[in-house]
Amino acid sequence: MENKNVRLRFAPSPTGPLHIGGVRTALYNYLFAKKHNGKLILRIEDTDRTRFVPGAEEYIIESLNWCGIKFDEGVHLGGDYGPYKQSERKNIYKKYVDKLIADGNAYYAFDTPEELEQMRNDLKALKISTPQYNAISRMSMKNSLSLPEDIVKQKLKNGEPYVIRIKIPEDEEIKVFDLIRGWITVNSSQMDDKVLFKSDGLPTYHLANIVDDHLMKITHVIRGEEWLPSAPLHVLLYRYFGWEKEMPEFAHLSLLLKPNGHGKLSKRDGDKLGFPVFPLQWTNPKTNEISSGYREQGYFPEAFINMLALLGWNPGEDIQKEIFSMDELIEAFSLEHVGKSGSKFNPDKAKWFNQQYLKQKSNNELANLYLPILKEKGLNPELEYIAKVCGFLKERVTFVSEFWDQSHYFFRAPEEYNAKVIKKRWKENTPEILTAIVEIIKDIEDFKAEIIEKEVKAFIETNGLGMGQVMNAIRLTITGANIGPGMFEIAEMLGKDEFINRIKTGVKKIKK
Repeated sequence: MENKNVRLRFAPSPTGPLHIGGVRTALYNYLFAKKHNGKLILRIEDTDRTRFVPGAEEYIIESLNWCGIKFDEGVHLGGDYGPYKQSERKNIYKKYVDKLIADGNAYYAFDTPEELEQMRNDLKALKISTPQYNAISRMSMKNSLSLPEDIVKQKLKNGEPYVIRIKIPEDEEIKVFDLIRGWITVNSSQMDDKVLFKSDGLPTYHLANIVDDHLMKITHVIRGEEWLPSAPLHVLLYRYFGWEKEMPEFAHLSLLLKPNGHGKLSKRDGDKLGFPVFPLQWTNPKTNEISSGYREQGYFPEAFINMLALLGWNPGEDIQKEIFSMDELIEAFSLEHVGKSGSKFNPDKAKWFNQQYLKQKSNNELANLYLPILKEKGLNPELEYIAKVCGFLKERVTFVSEFWDQSHYFFRAPEEYNAKVIKKRWKENTPEILTAIVEIIKDIEDFKAEIIEKEVKAFIETNGLGMGQVMNAIRLTITGANIGPGMFEIAEMLGKDEFINRIKTGVKKIKK
């Protein structure tokens, strides 16, 4: 492998937003390419114009960019093997399909949709479980194998609609080697004569894919297992073109499964269980329906990528860790450790990864991410102050967006007080105790957490009071509820005057 120029491609179709399964496929291609000092290409496969969705191509590029998956060539970058969009390559494919016809490996078919339906019904009536256009049925259909040559020429001259189908050999074992699954053998009698080319001048995926991979010198094809049934057909096409020696190596990735493990992860699962299945938010141009994205929900791209990498791949027994930077993933990645069975998606694990990455960020980084949220609320505190707040609370949150609920009292005095906490913690003598504590606090000159703690605890012990009773009452007046880090750290952050004012205000309001 090291002796040849490793070249991989990620080749999505612009038929809608990029599913996280697609992102994982792109990621594994990227990791493999970088591990072997190779190149990664982004090709857009848009030959099926009926399924084209406006904005999907731009969405795919933006998503992969957000994820940190970098390409060396592609539709957005150019390169020596372009164009990288199949609809811009349509004049390339005709000569290849003509070669297949000339060599007797493909043929023209003129059957109408009604005739195809009738053929399937006839085969079903004969108890054939998978009715197909193949070696058994093709000679009873309207095509250049069953019709006289002069009639075929006349039909083509008249411009009758046609497709070009591959001629699958009868009863032959076709072998495919998969880097994840090993040898796969399929008998050609189970395959149908797939359409390779349509009379609108556009190839189908199967032909365009093979021709493009060959012309772009692709050495490895890593794609989803939904393409596994097509692999024997692709191997056959390489053989028919005489490209067997340059054929890429294949690896088919298992599916991402629903959280319960039953079936492929879909957008519906995300909608039902409240997690995204797309990297970025997507607005359907036809219905204006909005689907949530990991970016908009506050996930860090590096946490999202780390989580995805471990869905189907493990670093091996020698490496006992879960947190990997992109460079570490490149270093550790190998197809030998990619699993053959599907991987259950765990939304809670996705959140856990984000939490780990948030905790790793410096307080200043988090302060800069939190500042826009504070500005939206009409607040503009010093970054240094925000950074201290983030330092207190980053162990308690999963997303930057959660900082406000956990820290609002650092920026605004409470306007109301939690009724449940009042009922549980506020006693008849609480106002008297808090008033006495205010007097003690007034006399503290060096307003530091440890000094405040020492003085308040001394008062509590001297007066034989319960620590919980007093501290919970103070916390209620300062935060409005029973939340927050150490009470004395909050006191130092707020400063003496603000701390005293909040206790006094709390006592007055709660009394009422």
